[in-house]
Amino acid sequence: MLAYYFLKYFSLILCSKGILSQEISEYVKTHYDGDSYIAASYVKFIESAGGRVVPIWIGKDESYYEDILGKINGVLWPGGKSLFTTRNGYADAGYKIYNIAERMNRIGDYFPIFGICLGFELLTYVVAQRTPHRINCSSQGQSLPLEFTPDYRESRMFKNIPLQIQNILQYERVTVNFHNFCVTENKLKKIGVSNKFRILSLNEDWNGLEFISSLEHITLPFYGTQFHPEKNPYEWIRGRNISHTENSIKVSRYFADFFLSEARKNHHSFPTTDKEAEALIYNYPVTYTTKTLFLQCYLFNKSDTRI
Repeated sequence: MLAYYFLKYFSLILCSKGILSQEISEYVKTHYDGDSYIAASYVKFIESAGGRVVPIWIGKDESYYEDILGKINGVLWPGGKSLFTTRNGYADAGYKIYNIAERMNRIGDYFPIFGICLGFELLTYVVAQRTPHRINCSSQGQSLPLEFTPDYRESRMFKNIPLQIQNILQYERVTVNFHNFCVTENKLKKIGVSNKFRILSLNEDWNGLEFISSLEHITLPFYGTQFHPEKNPYEWIRGRNISHTENSIKVSRYFADFFLSEARKNHHSFPTTDKEAEALIYNYPVTYTTKTLFLQCYLFNKSDTRI
């Protein structure tokens, strides 16, 4: 999974976002060097809306995350296959980021988080204070129209959605899913956090299991989609039902633009433009990773993540 951060906020709205890196699987290690990674499609997703990306490292102490969140404008947690039980991994970093972002927002420092797929699941997991609640499901390579809940228009995410984008989401198979775990309304109720979220859409997996496909925190600017808006423009995996139609690209831009607009609501910045430049993902090479589920990845060694 990945987290994007917005950087400097100038009068011309120069923004950057950070991406939370995640540990590389043993399978990927047999083909590529690296200890952690960020899929390039998430970077391009942020750039499509005018943002820039700062990689956020896993395995750091809380002071590191407090420092970086004070310099950026928002966080994106990406999809992936990381286990929530891995010590000092993706989920541990996400939990620290969540607690810091929650404190920021409680004192009036607007700071958004956006989770995609595994990042969506991470959002409900950390709000539930790391109580496990995902269930097994089957939604690999499944492109779906959204089944909006009755009050979805009352949400921050969709209250200003253009009618054209609403109709595309509601009637066309443009939201692509790649997940073997699902979060359900019933599970959120059982663990006592259903009152923390506004559920915005529901869908069914290949076996007819109903799952939550988008939601937002009731009071905090934290958002999640179980589907992948970044894949439509930037991932070309044969036989995986990823729509590349003009309408699917418009939908991708809608979610990127929404998140960027949320991140522009704070004025966090690096102390100097040089420090900002040193933090950007442009300092690292991108690799053509045909033996993974991503066309391109940024692969990081432990030496890259020293601070």
